[in-house]
Amino acid sequence: MKRRPEPELMDSAEQALAYAKADFAASNSLFIKLLKRLDPGALKGATALDIGCGPADIVTRFLRAYPHARCDALDGSQPMLDLAQETLDKLPGIASRCRLIHDTIPSAQLPSRHYDLVLSNSLLHHLPDPQVLWQSIKETAKPGAPVLVMDLMRPSSAAWIEALVATYVDGEPEILRADFRNSLFAAFEPKEVTEQLEEAGLPCLEVAVVSDRHLAVMGRLPA
Repeated sequence: MKRRPEPELMDSAEQALAYAKADFAASNSLFIKLLKRLDPGALKGATALDIGCGPADIVTRFLRAYPHARCDALDGSQPMLDLAQETLDKLPGIASRCRLIHDTIPSAQLPSRHYDLVLSNSLLHHLPDPQVLWQSIKETAKPGAPVLVMDLMRPSSAAWIEALVATYVDGEPEILRADFRNSLFAAFEPKEVTEQLEEAGLPCLEVAVVSDRHLAVMGRLPA
């Protein structure tokens, strides 16, 4: 099934709030499990980068799991960052280790070869040019840094998309149902992501199907 791109940013406050209120506990918990499987170590004194942090649920889960790490969290949507700040304001011990950055990639606000770990969740399918993400990872991560990118993967048919919508967002507001449907149409297939990595010069990263609707890109950059 052909990919159907969607807007790069969730710029409306209504969209951002619907996304933030949705129950993504299962998929976000899976993200942290995959990170632990990648075995980045204790990350004591490490600084991570979360590209496309949204309302900061992944950020807070990461900083809870790795209490000696810090994280720079970047998003291009100000409504999303406003919700992220509300979340962090309730968690002072975590907020002190997180810096929110309002920008899109490539970003001049991100230092080169600086980050000990690079994360991204549910951003890839929003990008008109996926190479922007892969090149940003290459430019911002230290040599040998672990990388974890998780995203939706495009089903083989519109009927399967509707089945996933019915399974995972049944009863949610229509704006969230529409966003989820559009995101599934905009997502990439695993083979397409593998081709993106080859083009980016990142054969060190592996693509894996990790749920009925998610794929993950995992590995370490060359030392």
